[in-house]
Amino acid sequence: MKIAIYPGTFDPVTNGHYDLIKRAACMFEKLVIGVAESPSKATLFSLDERVALLRETCYELPNVSVEGFSGLLVDFATEQNASILVRGLRTTMDFEYEFGLTTMYRRLKPELESLFLTPSEEFAFLSSTLVREVAIHGGEIEQFVPGCVHQAVVAKVKAFKN
Repeated sequence: MKIAIYPGTFDPVTNGHYDLIKRAACMFEKLVIGVAESPSKATLFSLDERVALLRETCYELPNVSVEGFSGLLVDFATEQNASILVRGLRTTMDFEYEFGLTTMYRRLKPELESLFLTPSEEFAFLSSTLVREVAIHGGEIEQFVPGCVHQAVVAKVKAFKN
């Protein structure tokens, strides 16, 4: 069975992420969404909240599971018996960053391959950082995130401001 991992912080998950998830799910027998704890990042949502939002977002995809993890991605891939990492590339800056990561992953776990997907054109500009910034400053984000995520972001920002 070909198992792939699509790792990320997903803070919050965007329609761009979901687009890649749906497309990758069609390519593999099992796709594990690896939600990274990312302690070095100041996240809007906790790890458990991000996992829950992704599970709600992906509930219609039977071969997709969502798991939180901390530590090295290559160790998580080993735990999940995954042989492929799925990564999204929006810009040349993403490519340079991902190229460095992939080189390190190959040194740590040579049998782990990386597959790079570009987003659909309508999502090429979209990032979690942009969505958070727009939401924090009172902008409307509904068109950029799944419905359950929209509600959660609005509630979190409102609670944060109070």
